[in-house]
Amino acid sequence: MSAAVLSTSATIAPNAQIGFGSVLRSEWIKLTSLRSTVLSLLAVVLIIFTIAVGLAATMGQAGLPDQTSARFALTHFDVGIQFSQFVVAVLGVLAITGEYSSGTIQSTLTTVPRRLLVLTCKAIALFALVFTVGALSLFGAWAATYPLFDQHDLAIGLGEPGFALALIGGALNLALTAVFALGLGVILRSAAGGTAAVLGVLLILPLAASIIASGFDWVANLAPYMLSAAGEAMAKVADVLPAGTVAEPGSLLHPAMGTLVVLIWTAVSLLLAALALHRRDA
Repeated sequence: MSAAVLSTSATIAPNAQIGFGSVLRSEWIKLTSLRSTVLSLLAVVLIIFTIAVGLAATMGQAGLPDQTSARFALTHFDVGIQFSQFVVAVLGVLAITGEYSSGTIQSTLTTVPRRLLVLTCKAIALFALVFTVGALSLFGAWAATYPLFDQHDLAIGLGEPGFALALIGGALNLALTAVFALGLGVILRSAAGGTAAVLGVLLILPLAASIIASGFDWVANLAPYMLSAAGEAMAKVADVLPAGTVAEPGSLLHPAMGTLVVLIWTAVSLLLAALALHRRDA
């Protein structure tokens, strides 16, 4: 992936009033001009489409449920979302570390001394772009797989309770993951370090927790609150438990709670990034 970055001075005229709109436009142009952005988002589209269609085309061999189910349909998007999460995480890191490696972060902060404004606009531009592509990919994959489900009388419409909301939750998960990674990129200022850190949070931390959980119940109780597990919950339909029933330790959170947890992870990352950006030299 290329980390080439356009200079801010090329997108904001010297005499222009540098307000929120101007900075946001500048950051949008820089982000969408990166070859790494184009390749990453293309990879997201291909991953989600290919895996969803592939699983739907072979669902008969894997066993079919007795009736239509939103939960069954959503399982065909889970793997694509998980792999795409890694892609957008790397994209989030590269969205800022490319400026540090090329030195253009200095011209960015010279042109716009309000560092918190720069970080905010970067996060908004990244969030909007990833969410849009993620949502279009997921809803497009649903449309592409609908005839395959219909062949088995298992087609699920967008009007099914919770189904469309789960697809939106998947796109929101991808967008928030990218912004979380952006925060780590600002903190570490290294493409390799930021990528290793975010993949550690998404992949290594849950794996380590699953190993330790067998001997410690409290670790199993914390597992659903990890970034990857909470993000997975966002793309699910809420389970309705019978009255008096308690969810098993380690089970996924309610989608709304999963969204809140991912928002907290993202907010903490951005807060630490804002402190680092404010206190350190470019």
